[in-house]
Formats: sequence, structure tokens, C-alpha cells
Amino acid sequence: MNQLFSLRNSLTGLSLFAAAGLAQAQDTLTIYGVADVFSEGLWGGGGRVARLQSGGLSGSRLGFRGRENLGGGLDADFVLETGLNMDDGSYGQGAIFGRQAYVGWGYQPFGRVMLGRQYSSLYRLSDEFSIWSNLSNGPSSAVVGGFGGYEPVRGSSDSATGSGGPARLNNSVRYESPVWAGFRFGVEGGFGEVVNDTGGNRVADAYVRYAQGPVAISAAMLDDKGGTVTPDAHRRSYIVGAAYSFGNLRLKGAYLEVDDRTPANLDGSGWWLGADYRLGVSLVKIQYVVNNPRYIDNARTQGLGIGYEYSLSKRTTLYTGLTYFRNQDGAGLGRASFSIPAGVTSTTDNDLTQFIGGMRFTF
Repeated sequence: MNQLFSLRNSLTGLSLFAAAGLAQAQDTLTIYGVADVFSEGLWGGGGRVARLQSGGLSGSRLGFRGRENLGGGLDADFVLETGLNMDDGSYGQGAIFGRQAYVGWGYQPFGRVMLGRQYSSLYRLSDEFSIWSNLSNGPSSAVVGGFGGYEPVRGSSDSATGSGGPARLNNSVRYESPVWAGFRFGVEGGFGEVVNDTGGNRVADAYVRYAQGPVAISAAMLDDKGGTVTPDAHRRSYIVGAAYSFGNLRLKGAYLEVDDRTPANLDGSGWWLGADYRLGVSLVKIQYVVNNPRYIDNARTQGLGIGYEYSLSKRTTLYTGLTYFRNQDGAGLGRASFSIPAGVTSTTDNDLTQFIGGMRFTF
């Protein structure tokens, strides 16, 4: 814990020094991060295991963000964000700035353009409209997927843009419109960068969103054509999500569909519905999630989880959660939102129980 506070103090000093050095050219420069670690117990039909994991409430990260006002309604910005595995100190996405790395510019009447490695609409919607986000614990939206090794929420190497697609798109250009009466839309393209195959090896992404008062609704489509593992891969994913808040209660849910257009035809779908209630520094949450890979018989996964968060301060949160996954005999990769050590489940009993307890520190 002392190391975390020391890191915060060091980064604060670095931020002030950098901001002073760039004061002539840059309006803001922010250094930020999340340190999130939790202990986990898993019980299944084959055995049990205890382990330490990273990113229970939020993915652990270190980031740099800056924005400069260029005048006349024009501005430029950048984001460099690296994922961290707090349990072993490794990179979260196998790259130095694997979470995000882009530059952008905006002109107020016309919206923004961003270039680099960025979140896809599929990833952002599955995060925003899930009480458990799309994280590696509980009945999160990341349970939905696992269709033949292609994970439509967390991403796969079998994508036109390589590492991280379609959760994060490499080599991508994104445009986001301004907000008009609560509506906003965006489009994004990821280049596969294959010679003489520009149109056959790429990712295309589009979304529309409405948010006004307590209501938010969004829909997106992502078309992933070509890949680094299977060059003829072609998969299309659709997602629609909604949220409604009244008082201290929030309701969230979404439906996700995967249309696999390869000869294997590994189609699937899933949905989730959750709620949380805040009472002062306490937050209670519950979510039910279903994964249904239709190309496999008897492969349905259902997860039900409850959780509790307690805010010690603005920066520090303690949390715990209990989830039960009921898996049919043919359930595969979609049976949980996290890796399952060999031997915890068995061929005759795929059901799984997870208990977690952890702490998140933000700076």
C-alpha cells in the first residue's frame, strides 16, 4: 500500500514538471492510473483453487492524456494507456500501450477524428451497459462469446487488425459526431494493411447512441473481415444496450449476436440484465448473464452474481462478490469471463462457483 502512495506522489511530481515544461503548447497533461487486485476462490466439479488476480472492478492501468486548444473551436489530444497485471507485474494486453494509443483532433461543430489503437463500439457498449462491465470476474458481459475461439467482447488474435480485435482496433481511424438533441453516432475502420487486399482484410465499425436524462440506448455493428490466423475469416457482431436510472437504482442490459460467415458457421448470441443500488458509500449489485453458442448442442451457460462495494475514500474501494455459473455439458469458452485452471471443472460437471474479495486504488 505504501508503494502505491509513493507511486502516486512520484507521478504527481512528474505531472507538474511536465505540465510546466509544456505550458506554452499544451493546455492539459494528465497522468492517471488504476491499481486493482483481488483474491479469488473457484469451486467446480473437478476441484478447487485459490489465486490472486488483477482488475476486479477496473482493469489496472497507467495512462497519459493531454489536450491542446488550437483556437477557433479546434483542439488536439492524445492518449497513451498501458494495461498492467498487478498480480505478476506483466503487461495487460501484451503491448506497452496495449489498452489505447491514439492522437486526435476535433472541431466543435463537426465532431472528432482519432487515429491509432482504440476501443471498438462493441467493447464500449458491452462495458457501459453491464453492471459487471466486461471484466475478468463475476457474471460480466465477457461471458458472452467463446464461439470457436473467437471472443466478440474481449477480442482475439484472429482479427483483421491483429492483437486485440475486435475489442480494440489496431491501425484504426474513428469519427464521432457532436451530440444533437441527445443523439450521437460514430464510425471506425481498422486497416489490415495487407498488400493488394485492402478491402478483404479490415474491420468496419459503426454505432448510434441516445442519452437524455435517466435513459441511455445504444446500438452497434462490427464487421471483421480477414485475420492473422484465418485469412478468410469473416464475422459480424451486433449489440444493443439500454440503461435506466431512477434515484439510487440503475438498471442495465444488452443483447449481443455473432454472425460467423466462415464455412464453420460458428454463430452465437448472449444477453445480460443487471441492477445496482447505491446507499451512501455502499453499492449493492446483481446481474444475470446468458451465453448460447448455437453451433454446439447442449452448450448454454448461465451466470448469476451478487456483489458489494464499499468506498473508503474517493480513490479507494473495497469489494466482494459471489457468482454461480450453471453450464450445460457442451459449454466451452463462454462458461466464464475468466480463465479456468485445468482440473477445477470435469467432463461430467461444468458448473462453477466463484468468490472474490479485493481493493481498487485510483490516482
